[in-house]
Amino acid sequence: MGSGGIDLSSTSKNDILYIGFNQDQSCFAVGCRSGFRVYNCSPFKETFNRVLEGGGIRHVEMLFRCNIFALVGAANNGKFPPNKVIIWDDQQRKDIGELSFRHEVKSVRLRRDKVVVVIEYKVLVYRFADLVCTHEIDTVSNPKGLCALSPSSHQTVLACPGSQKGHVRVELFELRRTNKIEAHTSHLSCMALNLDGSRLVTASEKGTILRVFDTHSGKPLQEVRRGAQAAQISSLSFNPPSTLLSCSSVRATVHIFSLTDDEGKGGGDKIDLTKGEDTEALSHATNSRSALSMLGGVVGYFNSKWSFAKFRLPETDAQTVSCFGGETNSVMVITSSGSVHTCQFDPDGAAGQDAKPSNSFSFRKDTADAP
Repeated sequence: MGSGGIDLSSTSKNDILYIGFNQDQSCFAVGCRSGFRVYNCSPFKETFNRVLEGGGIRHVEMLFRCNIFALVGAANNGKFPPNKVIIWDDQQRKDIGELSFRHEVKSVRLRRDKVVVVIEYKVLVYRFADLVCTHEIDTVSNPKGLCALSPSSHQTVLACPGSQKGHVRVELFELRRTNKIEAHTSHLSCMALNLDGSRLVTASEKGTILRVFDTHSGKPLQEVRRGAQAAQISSLSFNPPSTLLSCSSVRATVHIFSLTDDEGKGGGDKIDLTKGEDTEALSHATNSRSALSMLGGVVGYFNSKWSFAKFRLPETDAQTVSCFGGETNSVMVITSSGSVHTCQFDPDGAAGQDAKPSNSFSFRKDTADAP
């Protein structure tokens, strides 16, 4: 489960206004100036292309692989107003519902029983069946529309910014409980839940440290370091058994971390590994550490756990969204320039391994940059 897609409408130099994976990361959606498209991840292929007369789509939220989508139009020349969420039935090729707001919609999250809409200072939760609002959550300024929603049918967990910078509010709906987590001292930049909603990972606007929390207790479980220099984190994603974490940034890098180390920092319990068919193959991966880690008691930086694998993408100025691929020991990365890269890693290889993408494809349709 990942951190959602990226709205590219304010910075796009081509036809692409949005990129993002669906809930189980088996396919991804592309919002563009003429409609939206959906691609299957493994094998990579275009599933369909919908041309919508009247303008662009800057947010396309899928509901797994079904025919229902939540669409938001671009602020300039959008098919739909930027302050409306359109529930689109692709089988009927028409909208079957809409939600209107006084302010611009920042993002949308879907699950089979809920629609979650994010505006700058609020997160609103609606029943999918009748689009009645059941919860209204106040947040700090949230221009990125940060919000994570577990897709599991067993429990409903929602994470969003809290009422103070760097804080996260976690709603456990079945338990009717709210946990408040002091994740960072600076503003949040990215967050993601795993598939069952038991784990939360966060990054601040500095982008150097990632922190993993238990959502039911609010306790920190592990802390890992992406790098020494600040960078904007564009996506975070757990693999299905929650033993690995991917992190992509605007520095054109994707880092892979192991969440199975017994020495994880954070002051909480060890990560509770979820059984999965690829757990055995992935459990050998070990994060790298500084050669000066013996100084950790004096200088925390030297005791940091770094990624065990890192990938450098050919696009140096593209924004990226990554997830764990359908192939064993692989990560799929989609970029704002219209490329898809599949990166392979060796869980038994040396810690700190630096690899290159193994396969690359293009999903860009336009032949020239947009004005």
